[in-house]
Amino acid sequence: MHKYKVVSVSETQLEDMVRQSPELIEDGLAFVDHQAATDRGPLDVLLVDSGNALAVAELKVVEDDSMLVQGLDYYDYLSRNLDRYAQAYKKHKIDPAQEPRLILIAPSFSVSLLARIKWLSLPVSLYTYQCIRLEGDSDVTPVYKEVSAPGAPERIEAYSLEDRLTYITDPAVQKLARDLVAEMQGWDPKNLHVDAIKYSVSIKVGGRLLAYLEPRRKYFHISMYDEDREWASWEISTVKDVAEVRPVIRMNYEKLKGGDS
Repeated sequence: MHKYKVVSVSETQLEDMVRQSPELIEDGLAFVDHQAATDRGPLDVLLVDSGNALAVAELKVVEDDSMLVQGLDYYDYLSRNLDRYAQAYKKHKIDPAQEPRLILIAPSFSVSLLARIKWLSLPVSLYTYQCIRLEGDSDVTPVYKEVSAPGAPERIEAYSLEDRLTYITDPAVQKLARDLVAEMQGWDPKNLHVDAIKYSVSIKVGGRLLAYLEPRRKYFHISMYDEDREWASWEISTVKDVAEVRPVIRMNYEKLKGGDS
């Protein structure tokens, strides 16, 4: 195994790494522009995802709660000018009918920022990162990890399970999600309920939360308690991933079915 060390980078260096390899953040992300002028100042990086939705990325090299307000300013500008961006960057096939996304990238996020995120009714993706350098190598490689913010209390609104599943643009991964949902429903058709909520799918047993299925373009998350009763998320994109998470889902299902707290 190669030895490596974690190194610090400047915001300019981080921006360059995001520009050069956005697919390391999320499969299917593509670079559109950077430092584009807005009425709120220049945005960091403009991206388009695999579903042709425009995304603005706000970057910080330290934990900084102000990035949320900055990101929302840029998101507001993008939302008001989607048609213009679609015309200006035709080769990227931006779909102005798609809701734009806000992506925040920082080494860490505070509890306060995570608490505020859950109340936003727009698609926000959070990624932490580390930059590593292999021993004997001068190149620096960023390693990104998606962070799931706590969900807000559910409100009575009409959402469609089909809409949530079709948000996944990779056909094979979408099938994995459908098959996993169908499998869980088969465990207990009477008491296990699968409901679409804002940006995710809630899976409950007898009214008690079993897990959230959180669709992304090229994968999905299963968020639930792990064996140590710590809240955790599993990224699912392959049959192997499903096989690894299934025992944990089943364990939680059996506990809820048996009435454990």
